[in-house]
Parts: sequence; C-alpha cells; structure tokens
Amino acid sequence: MVEKNPITPEGAQKLRDELHHRKTTERNLVSKMIGEARAHGDLKENAEYHAARERGGFNEGRIKELEDKIARAEVIDPAKLEGTSKIAFGATVKLMNTETEEEVTYRIVGADECDINAGSISITSPLARSLIGKEVGDEAKTRTPAGERVFEILEVVFK
Repeated sequence: MVEKNPITPEGAQKLRDELHHRKTTERNLVSKMIGEARAHGDLKENAEYHAARERGGFNEGRIKELEDKIARAEVIDPAKLEGTSKIAFGATVKLMNTETEEEVTYRIVGADECDINAGSISITSPLARSLIGKEVGDEAKTRTPAGERVFEILEVVFK
C-alpha cells in the first residue's frame, strides 16, 4: 500500500509547476548545454560536457522525486474545514509561549511544503502533533531541544 502524504492545494500546485519546469525548460537547457559542449571536441577532458551531464542527472533525479511526491499526495483543502473549532491539517494557528508571552503564528502543512521561515510547519513536527485536536484556550505542551515549551492557543483559522 502506498503511503499518502497530506498536502494543501497550493503545495500540490507548486510541485506540479516545478515538475513542468524541469521536464520542459530545464531538460531543454541541459540538452542545449550538452550539444554545445560536444561541439568543443574531446569529451573525456571536457569539463563543460561533464558539468552539463551532471546537471542533467540531477534534474532527472528531481523529476522522479517530484513524480513520486505527486503520486503519493493527498490534497486536503483547509477552506473546507472552515467553521471547525479544533486544530487540524491546514489550520493557521496563533500561539503564545506561556513562559515568554511571545506570540507566533504557524500554518500546519504537509512535510513537502513546510518552511519555518515562511511560518509553515510540518504536520509531522512535534509542535504540530501537540496542537492537533486542540481548540482556542487550550494549552499544548511540546518537547523541544531546548526543553519543554507550553503554548496557549489564541486563534485557529482555516483558509
């Protein structure tokens, strides 16, 4: 049985866009680079040829990886969960660290689309796992490398 990975519609679209780019634009560019390098003669000592082949190999590997991720993707639209009070996949959650009173906002997304710098965390992360099923006003305890953290849930939005 194939293991499904949850992903938002936007995350799935980004994967499809990258796959399209790699199959069309990048493949054509690599092919052109290899053709130009071949025109320079001896392939054994041609650094441009070897670099182009390496780039092509990387591109083909990434294409296979993207195709696998898309095949295993389970697209979940968080907008359909609007009105739900419990935290679930796709929720944007505003939290307050009860120790420092610092407020943070995270969106819970699939592992293939998480980016902590953009405010999105993976559904498989310890913080997200501690938040699932909780509601506004609840506390979530999360074990981090720096020790246990307690967050109060201030807001839950699905969009």
